[in-house]
Amino acid sequence: MQKETKEKMGLLLGLVGVICFSLTLPSTSIAVEYFGTTVAGLGRTVVAAILVAVVLILRKEKFPSPRQFKSLLIVAFGAVLGFPLLTSWAMKSLPVSHGAVELALLPLATAGFAMFRAGERPSLKFWMSSIIGSAAVIVYALHLGFGQLQFADVALLAAVLILGLSYAEGGVLARELGSWQVIAWAIIIGAPFFIIPVGLSLTTEMLHAPLQAWVSLIYLSVVSQFLAYVAWYSGMAMGGIARVSQVQYLQPFLMILFATVFLGESITLFTLVIAIIVVFSVVLGKNASVSKKEAYPQKMLNKDA
Repeated sequence: MQKETKEKMGLLLGLVGVICFSLTLPSTSIAVEYFGTTVAGLGRTVVAAILVAVVLILRKEKFPSPRQFKSLLIVAFGAVLGFPLLTSWAMKSLPVSHGAVELALLPLATAGFAMFRAGERPSLKFWMSSIIGSAAVIVYALHLGFGQLQFADVALLAAVLILGLSYAEGGVLARELGSWQVIAWAIIIGAPFFIIPVGLSLTTEMLHAPLQAWVSLIYLSVVSQFLAYVAWYSGMAMGGIARVSQVQYLQPFLMILFATVFLGESITLFTLVIAIIVVFSVVLGKNASVSKKEAYPQKMLNKDA
């Protein structure tokens, strides 16, 4: 495959991944109403684990090393436990458009954790963009919360930080373990711990949930929790991380669009303006220069010389 064709395919896969992720909050908002936070948040992993196990067995993937397993625990804590559970709880009381604005900070959080994970010093430009984006989100949350932050807002912001850390750790681990294999093994690690709480949360009333609720839960389990990651990581591997990651800036606007189309939410001009400000700050932050931390103090280097 030629380089140009490979890059185009990478961008296409990246766009597919972003579209799939953009439907996560609308699907969560529907599923949580009928299945509750635990089933919608953790049950998706239990279902996804079945699909993932089949794929890992058919491909005869090697088990992660003990060192890789430690990193996978961080990925599992963020992408498999923390983010699904916190967003499911938040979506019980917040509109999807609200969540889309706050989740727009995710690329910036990921970039920040990646810098620290790689031993780099973020520049002043990065910190300024972080402050602008965070301030815009807080102002937006305060405005909709009539002057005070709701617990659901705190949950969403915590979800952003946790998933940002998970993404950064997964990005480093993907270089040696493989792109989609990271989320696959994270799902396998987390699923056994979720079986009991999910089982205890199941009720007979859930059997009477409407079709859209079941479709939403299946979507969260099969697409959001696994296949979207396959498309996203594969796209970055083919088209380059820097190029393909730019597609992620479309995600908050796609979320808002899907919330309007599928949930009938009314979108205000204020929401769109805040979303634009946050995305702009994210673009500035991700393009900010960074410097490497020195391994040894300068005096020690001079002495050794």
